[in-house]
Amino acid sequence: MTTPLVLASTSPFRQALLSKLGLPFITAAPVCDETPLPDERAPQLVQRLALAKAQALATTYPGHWIIGSDQVCVLDGHITGKPHTMERACAQLAQASGKAITFYTGLALVQPASAQQFVLYEPFTVHFRTLSAQEINHYVEREQPLQCAGSFKSEGLGICLFERLAGRDPNTLIGLPLIALNGLLMKAGINPLG
Repeated sequence: MTTPLVLASTSPFRQALLSKLGLPFITAAPVCDETPLPDERAPQLVQRLALAKAQALATTYPGHWIIGSDQVCVLDGHITGKPHTMERACAQLAQASGKAITFYTGLALVQPASAQQFVLYEPFTVHFRTLSAQEINHYVEREQPLQCAGSFKSEGLGICLFERLAGRDPNTLIGLPLIALNGLLMKAGINPLG
């Protein structure tokens, strides 16, 4: 590989996912306004923010391929963010109990020097089983998913909250759709198997 990769994220989850591809990369924290625009729907929001995160690092890394990603979940037609508190995490899970929520993960691959960019989003749906208040409280106390959209960690004990999952790539749920990313990398001439 001749062009280095930059992951526009300091998320340890996204870093661990990108490491699966076996490509060398560095990470950097993008600075951008993540406020949704009026009437902006989830697919448009995550694509815009993924691109904004990648572009935020363009001046610093002009010759690199920069990977940007952003994720939101939609429950009952509303975008649900990170809970940040135990009480809000419990409330989010109580609202999700017995329902399906859809995660939208935006993905951007940008090379500033050549002005090339690819942007897409990947949906993934989680079907929750019906949860008791006790199960929700025990889960939140044990795993403390306060910085996770949807208030769970599917790579951990959160898997016990679900009835089933629906989507083409389970990595999407953790925050970086690797199947889609591999497709974009291939378009950019970067083959993890090459």
